[in-house]
Amino acid sequence: MEKVTFLNELKELVENQDVMAVSRNVNELRTRFDDFLLEEDRKKQVAVLEARERGEKAEFEQEIDPIRNEFFEIYSAYKAKKSEAIAEKKSIQNECLKQKRALISRLKTVVESEENIGAAFGEFKTIHEEWKKVGDIPREKRDEVQAEYSRLLEDFFYNMKIYRELQDHDLHRNQQVKEEVIQKLIELVEDTSIQTVEKNIKVLQNEWAETGPVSKDKWEDLKNKYNEIVQKIYERIHTHYEEKRQIQKDNLEKKQILVEKSKEVVAKIETANNTKAWENLTAEILEIQAIWKTVGFGPKRENEEIWKAFRSECDFFFEKKKAFYTIIKDEYDAVAETKQKIVDQAEALKTSTDWKKTTEKLIQLQKKWKSVGSAGQKNEQRLWKTFRAACDEFFNAKSAFYAEKEKEFEGNLTIKQKLIEKIAGFELPKDKTEALETLKKFSNEFNAIGHVPITEKDKVFKAFKTAIDAKYEQLNIEGQEKEKIMFEARIETLKASPNAVKLLAKEKVELRKQIDELKSNVTQYENNLGFFSNAKKANPLIQDVEKKINQSKIKIQEIKRKLQLIPNE
Repeated sequence: MEKVTFLNELKELVENQDVMAVSRNVNELRTRFDDFLLEEDRKKQVAVLEARERGEKAEFEQEIDPIRNEFFEIYSAYKAKKSEAIAEKKSIQNECLKQKRALISRLKTVVESEENIGAAFGEFKTIHEEWKKVGDIPREKRDEVQAEYSRLLEDFFYNMKIYRELQDHDLHRNQQVKEEVIQKLIELVEDTSIQTVEKNIKVLQNEWAETGPVSKDKWEDLKNKYNEIVQKIYERIHTHYEEKRQIQKDNLEKKQILVEKSKEVVAKIETANNTKAWENLTAEILEIQAIWKTVGFGPKRENEEIWKAFRSECDFFFEKKKAFYTIIKDEYDAVAETKQKIVDQAEALKTSTDWKKTTEKLIQLQKKWKSVGSAGQKNEQRLWKTFRAACDEFFNAKSAFYAEKEKEFEGNLTIKQKLIEKIAGFELPKDKTEALETLKKFSNEFNAIGHVPITEKDKVFKAFKTAIDAKYEQLNIEGQEKEKIMFEARIETLKASPNAVKLLAKEKVELRKQIDELKSNVTQYENNLGFFSNAKKANPLIQDVEKKINQSKIKIQEIKRKLQLIPNE
């Protein structure tokens, strides 16, 4: 849990005996924890609104956060301890300042008044040892006091001519110490932790200041190197915090843009009059919130202000959304009731084995489902899941059934292909009657075999028709007999087609059309005879018309006999 991590980190920091050493870390942790709490509060508010929208009560609406309370209790205790430490440190530093001023006064007396060189050097050693033991003094006095002390040191040593050799040794040793300080400062430049750099540079500066003088010919060079590297380190520290401030400034600008975008989305509420529009707007606001989470912190004060502005826009949006969905709840309930009836019908049909009719019914139910609209977030997915499961159960069973049928049809295909090969290679008997009977048997046998796979039905029928038609063409028959036989053969062949019902119905329509045309002709011919009522029957024109009437009537009877050959006629 992230809050526990913050708490543990704070506990670990405040366990440090030196409260001032962890001050910056504690302050930064407090800032991060504040920002985390703001973000967590926003999430809770969104979750509460969404739970209320679903008609539920969020478990954490009245939740007391013990971790938050414990964090701020520890932090308050730390602040109090820090204040005490600061006061104590200030008091100690002031006391140290008094001690150093007293030591400076003593040293000044030695430099200016002491005539006994030995006693003067002994007093100096005592003063210098006491000086090194004295702690920090107030920062604003540090340079002034140290400068005065250093100046007195230089005056003292240059006055101590009798101890020239000892002075040279001390100057050389001080030079080594200062060179070591410079080397440590150079290494500090490469340190990746700014906190470590800030802490150690102060220590090294104190060490430099507390180290005695060096020979004058070395002093300027050492001092310049020291000042150059110290300046470089402080420039780096300054650059780090400048970059951090710039990043925070950039983050603030990004968040301001997101606030403006959220305002643009909120402005669209006025035209959002349906759920689709609200879903689109919600997607936009959620996308903006997701981007917000990826943006880092801004300056502390401005960051809190911009977060309040952003949260205000989001809260306003979701309040309006809740109000809208409250209005359309009754509409959703009505749609849900209708869809529940559709679900019930689908449930009743899912175990049916009347594949064709049930398929049509379920397709109609699916169309109706789409047409009635949404039942709302609360009901839509639940109803759809049940409805789809019922449809899937039926269609999966249907697919399994027809998959099994396809296996049977493969066998029928093989049998039909062998029969077609047999017909193609068959030699007709010379006896016409026997040949016709054989061809009819072929047709009946082909029809009796049964269905083949749907992808092969047209191909295999075409092969059969070609083979059987070729055999009928080999028969030595002419005139009406041939027409009758070929028609019968045509009907038998059509029966074998996978589209037999459609083709036979089409054949019926064509024959009836021919009958209607012939009847129309007979009526026309009979009307024409009315013009010859006074003419003799031997008139060639009358005889020709009567002949055409008789031929048409005979043709009509022939076609009717053909109709009788078609099934169900």
